[in-house]
Amino acid sequence: MAAKEEDFEALDQFLDEYLDLPVKGRDGEIRVYRIEDPSAEDGIRIEKITSLAARLAAGGKAPDTEVLGDDEERDLYRMCLGDAYEQLLADVKWGPFKHVALTAMFWVTTDKDTAKEYWKTGTRPGKAGNRTTRRQEKSGTSGSVVANSTKPRGSTSGTKAGSRRRRKGSRT
Repeated sequence: MAAKEEDFEALDQFLDEYLDLPVKGRDGEIRVYRIEDPSAEDGIRIEKITSLAARLAAGGKAPDTEVLGDDEERDLYRMCLGDAYEQLLADVKWGPFKHVALTAMFWVTTDKDTAKEYWKTGTRPGKAGNRTTRRQEKSGTSGSVVANSTKPRGSTSGTKAGSRRRRKGSRT
């Protein structure tokens, strides 16, 4: 059965074509960098590279060889950042540059919500944060912690009324 033209909206009606990311530069000024949706060819390459990395990570052991060489890593960042690559490289330090590039990569490979999560937390989406965050999440979701409100019994060693203290070596 052929789809009628009115069955589908134009793709640009729901796809995000860019990200606007505010970043503090080396000079202390905050600038907004527009990261455009990559070309289809670059998008396919980004997907291929990140899929390989995900498979290696899922295996739980480090690969025998480098997954990406320096030039390949630069190319990945260039594909993710598009026209903003050169300006970001000139304006910001390594940490913010990498954060912007990885945010763009999550946007390209998954969606805008995942990119926002990474942007806000700096952790890989789906991965628990630091120990404090993990403990809060664990205690907040544990039904047994909430259900058991009985206080543990304190130690009564030597404090019970009417009990006699034992002396070392004597039997009472």
